[in-house]
Amino acid sequence: MIVLENISKSFATPNGRKYVARNIDLTIPKGKAVALLGRNGAGKSTMLRMISGNMNPDSGRIISDGTVSFPVGFAGSFHRDLTGAQNARFVARIYGVDTDELLNFVCDFASLGGHLHMPVRSYSSGMRSRLAFGISMAIHFDTYLVDEVTSVGDIAFRRKSAAIFKNRMQTSSAIVVTHSLVEVRNLCNAGAVIEQGELKYFDDVEEAIAMHSANMKRNG
Repeated sequence: MIVLENISKSFATPNGRKYVARNIDLTIPKGKAVALLGRNGAGKSTMLRMISGNMNPDSGRIISDGTVSFPVGFAGSFHRDLTGAQNARFVARIYGVDTDELLNFVCDFASLGGHLHMPVRSYSSGMRSRLAFGISMAIHFDTYLVDEVTSVGDIAFRRKSAAIFKNRMQTSSAIVVTHSLVEVRNLCNAGAVIEQGELKYFDDVEEAIAMHSANMKRNG
């Protein structure tokens, strides 16, 4: 379970402060794969980073009663001069998991071939996302935060990503950001919509999709 208590977050812009969260109170229950929906710039990735602890809200607090992954697909924490394999071993040590087991999983899953032993600075954004997804899926978290990564790669890799995600959802929860409503329906059983600093949760993912679609039409 993740609880957001009076969360606010804004950024300075030439046109004044832009709020991506404004006094949000919300409880996200256990056992749900929640699609986080919203138009571009609404604050989806910012919300994931706050829930993960990578970014602080301006006010309020976020409480979790279990372990939460780093935002899968956000590879900004990788050391660019280390290889993918070295980064994987480093993350394994941070989270106290077997380094060889994690690296073997990543090697098999991410399909990076020889690039796994090359510096991350040489990777494309898709390769970094596949590395991040492989590392996170190799570690048990109570809640996974997934940002667009299931749409990375070819059809075979996307199917493999969806399969491992569904396997992890048998014992964990997730918050998933994706622009693909096909992915939302395939991966998620609940939804939340962020719009103009407000966040609304739905136990029925179709209700979340309906609200998001209405928002998109209203905003052109």
